[in-house]
Formats: sequence, C-alpha cells, structure tokens
Amino acid sequence: MAAIQEYKCPCCGGAIVFDSTAQKMKCPYCDTEFEVDALAGYDSELKNEQEDDMRWESAAGTEWQAGETDRLRTYLCQSCGGEIVGDENTAAASCPFCGNPVVMMGQLSGSLKPDYVIPFKLDKKAAKEALNRHYHGKRLLPKVFQDQNHIDEVKGIYVPFWLFNAEANADIRYRATRVRAWSDSRYNYTETRFFAVSRGGMIGFERVPVDGSTKMPDDLMESVEPFDFSEAVDFQTAYLAGYLADKYDVDAGKSMERANARIRKSTEAAFASTVTGYTTVVPEAGSVRLQNSSVKYALFPVWILNTTWKGKNYIFAMNGQTGKLAGNLPLDAGAYVRWLFGLTGAAGVAIFIISYLLWLL
Repeated sequence: MAAIQEYKCPCCGGAIVFDSTAQKMKCPYCDTEFEVDALAGYDSELKNEQEDDMRWESAAGTEWQAGETDRLRTYLCQSCGGEIVGDENTAAASCPFCGNPVVMMGQLSGSLKPDYVIPFKLDKKAAKEALNRHYHGKRLLPKVFQDQNHIDEVKGIYVPFWLFNAEANADIRYRATRVRAWSDSRYNYTETRFFAVSRGGMIGFERVPVDGSTKMPDDLMESVEPFDFSEAVDFQTAYLAGYLADKYDVDAGKSMERANARIRKSTEAAFASTVTGYTTVVPEAGSVRLQNSSVKYALFPVWILNTTWKGKNYIFAMNGQTGKLAGNLPLDAGAYVRWLFGLTGAAGVAIFIISYLLWLL
C-alpha cells in the first residue's frame, strides 16, 4: 500500500493544500501561505529521518580470579534485602541503608569484579561535619531536630556504578517562529514567520554514571555527583579494608535505559542551545544513534548517614571524594504555616498600599 504524505500547518495544525491562484501551499483554515520549495525541503527532511538506535555493544567488569575473593565477605540485611561486601575484618553491626542488624553470609560470588575504584578521601568526621552544615540556615527545620536527633549509623560504602561511554549521532528538527509587531495610526500589526530548523552532529560521552543498586535512591546518588574520575585507580580488594561495598543488583543491561535517558537529555540540550535568533522554538522530531559504545564497572565512595527522629529514618549521603552532601530534612509544620502567612500578609499589605496610593490619585 502506498504511503500518504499529509502536510500540516505549523500555525493551526490543519491540512494545507496547493492554491493554484497564489501558486503556493495554503492553509484553508488560517490562510497562512507557504512556498512550495520550502515544503519540498521539509519533505526531504522527513524522508531522511532515522529511528533511534541506542544499543550498547560492550559488557562491563571482569571475572574474579582464583583467590581474589578469599578475604571478602557478604552481609545480608534481613529487613531491606540489602547485600553489601566487606573484608574479613569489617564489623557490619547494622545495615547502612535501613539501620537494622545484618548477618554475615560468606564469600562474594556470582558477581563481576569492578574495573575501577575511586578511593575514599574524606573520613567519618568530615561526614558528620558536613551533615551539621547541612542543617545550618534551614529556617523550616524543626529546632529540636538537631538537638534531639542522633546519628544512628555512619558507614563508608563503595557504591556500584556502571560507566557508559559512547558517541551519539543525532538529528533533531525544530519548529521555530519569528514574530514582528508594529503599529500605524489605525491598526496594530503582527507578522509571524515559521521555520523548519534542523540540527545534526555528534557528541562524545565519557563515563556517564548510573548506580547499580536499588537500595541507593537514584536521585540521592545523582545529587552527590560528580565524582572526579581522574583519581580512579584499577580495582584492588585492599581498598575495601575498613569500608563496605554495596553489591550491585541492577546489572549493566538493565541500567542502559537510564544511561540512554541521560545521554538523550544532554544531547537535546546541547543541540537546542544552538537554535538562536527565534521568538519560539519547539522540537518536533529527532533521533539519537550510538556508536563505539562501551561499559565499565566502578565503585565510587559514599558516606551514608542514618538518622532517626520521631520514629522516622532519614538517610543522607556524602560524596566520599568531594564532600558534597544531600538528603531530605523534616519540615516544621508550625514554622511553615507562620512563614506562609507571613508571605500572604506581606502581599496583602503591599496590595493595600498600592490601592491607597491609586485612590489618592
């Protein structure tokens, strides 16, 4: 069956037809006219559009060699199911994710050996100091939170990350307008010109990180990024001494969707930044194709701080390399109400003053 090409008016969305009198394409609904040559070029763009191809070619991590896991132990939390890895001397009295006791299970098996590790640079003391700074200046934080709150657990954990490398070839088409307005003694005029804008090119991505643990909230891990990969070294089990390592439960294949989403978002933002000089710009269609892709497996250092207040657990994470900290805080409902009424009250006073001045005029 032959394909049917229907041209849509970019102004109103109606179907446009050829007007033999004007020798132009014209929309019968809003009377917008288009040059035939312009639509021919648009038709060519449509025919050359490609589908997304965001497949990854290489796997990450390597197999453990004989004897490498002899001194490693895994710990299983009976409450949240978290599985973490440490050396034979690591004392894991409680789960760093939920605070419940953990049980030592045995040697590490059935997972890949990391390619890289970024060693911890900041200690437990720095993590506690960062949390105290995080409290400072939070006017809606309950005043008793910092006093009554105590840190239940501070654990240094190597979090599993998949690092995605690729070249992204992309083609994106935009619908853009330029609007010009002027007036004479009788009328106000507005002229709107419509453009089909295309952008194509390649962007290289190196080490796009996606954490491989369901226990670590994605937004929390992304909030403590970035990590400085220039300080990464080839993985050795010695770096685990005194720390824990979260065992990945989301493999590289299942992490590709998030990697693709991050790559697509960055690509679209980079291309959109080049479309300038228009009044409005709206993306219409686009495709991203990956090539020369590879995936690596790394462990990144994160301090996890568990705190409890009024029976609720609050988790904070600090980048063990840079010191960047993130986490949610409780809200003082009373302070929030007072703050809200303060805003509305100030707005009411401003409206009264303006009304009074207008009345005087």
